[in-house]
Amino acid sequence: MKYAVHYDISSDGVTVSFPDIPEALTCGDDLDDAKAMAQDALLTAFEFYFEDNRAVPAPLAEAEHYIDVPLSLEAKIYLLNSMLEARISNAELARRIHVKPQEITRLVNLKHNTKIDTLARALQALGKQLRLEVA
Repeated sequence: MKYAVHYDISSDGVTVSFPDIPEALTCGDDLDDAKAMAQDALLTAFEFYFEDNRAVPAPLAEAEHYIDVPLSLEAKIYLLNSMLEARISNAELARRIHVKPQEITRLVNLKHNTKIDTLARALQALGKQLRLEVA
């Protein structure tokens, strides 16, 4: 999963925006600084979607530059979007995979480290399959 990023270079610095995630905005003193800030801005915007219980838009835009989403967060995005699509609550998902509801709260927390097997099990309970591929 990678999101198109746009760098607007001016004499005042560099403004960073993401066509698919309009909430993700940042800037830098120069291009290197802006690139360093871009991933943090994207991940912070994802947190807004998770807090608001809104689906994270899929990356669709094409651009010259992209920001890669860490695989652990990509899996959590798929989980959130799948839960919303299926209209499944944290409590219902917890019941389906036989864990406490607090564990699901941690599953959909971007700052909490989660084992990939746990994410795969949760997605499987939603009728999805998480696949790992090396290319």
